[in-house]
Amino acid sequence: MGEHLIDLFRLAAAGFERSLRNVRLEQWAAPTPCSEWNVRQLVNHMTRGNLNYVDLLAGASATDFLRMREADALGAVPIEAYVASARASADAFAGPGAFEKLLDHPLGKIDGRRGIAIRTTDSAIHTWDLARALGVDDTLDARLVAWMDDNLDATHAGVAEGPTDPGSTHRFFGAPRADSACSSPRHERLLRRMGRRPGWE
Repeated sequence: MGEHLIDLFRLAAAGFERSLRNVRLEQWAAPTPCSEWNVRQLVNHMTRGNLNYVDLLAGASATDFLRMREADALGAVPIEAYVASARASADAFAGPGAFEKLLDHPLGKIDGRRGIAIRTTDSAIHTWDLARALGVDDTLDARLVAWMDDNLDATHAGVAEGPTDPGSTHRFFGAPRADSACSSPRHERLLRRMGRRPGWE
């Protein structure tokens, strides 16, 4: 089961990397479906997020995580920085006992198994955000879509905030759209559950 979750994270990270390699120089400042971030800020969020999970697994606190959340992690080589961060995160989760470690996550105390599930979901959804911003293929891997759709509620059960929690402040997740229960293709329904608009332009 652990190897399966790590494989899913690597799959999500590889999808983000594929879109990232399409960024043209003039697109780094382009808007994304995440209204608070342009392309570079979104890529930095993903890169810093990967590194923050490495730190959590090494004993960092939720305060450390939030303090570093928007710190620059890209430098002069953003693509290489992202790729290295994804590799470091996968390696950290694959370490001995990583899934059983108790992490002081901003969403609450979670174990490493829950941590990689949250990280994988975030990585896949932000892959769609990036692809939309760049105007490239935004199709998410069908295996990831099926896993996320089947496990979204369980992944976020009991944490301080979840993407489908009606009582959430939505500090970390977009509010689900009112049409998220519609009988649309599975990937579109999932995106709506995560607060996205599949027709965003």
